[in-house]
Amino acid sequence: MSSSLLYKALLLAADVPNPTRQAPGELTEKVNTVLGIAAWAGTAAGVAGVLITGAMMAISLKRGESSEHMSRLGMVLGGCVLVATAGPLISFVFA
Repeated sequence: MSSSLLYKALLLAADVPNPTRQAPGELTEKVNTVLGIAAWAGTAAGVAGVLITGAMMAISLKRGESSEHMSRLGMVLGGCVLVATAGPLISFVFA
């Protein structure tokens, strides 16, 4: 009985189409442009975040306030790592 089921399963799986994953050239160019702009904006936001966090740390030190700026800096740097590794990570997963 199990060999009959296996044969039928293989017979059904034999006709499953396997399309190529090729997008049209015009769409690829537009998507690459949008992703490039998003990557640039993410990098600029990361640099701005590090600068703002550094300025807040300096102002708090001058005022004598103790704040938890290291956690904020960690979040900003974590975001920078995500932006920097997004492309290679997705390429690794889907390639």
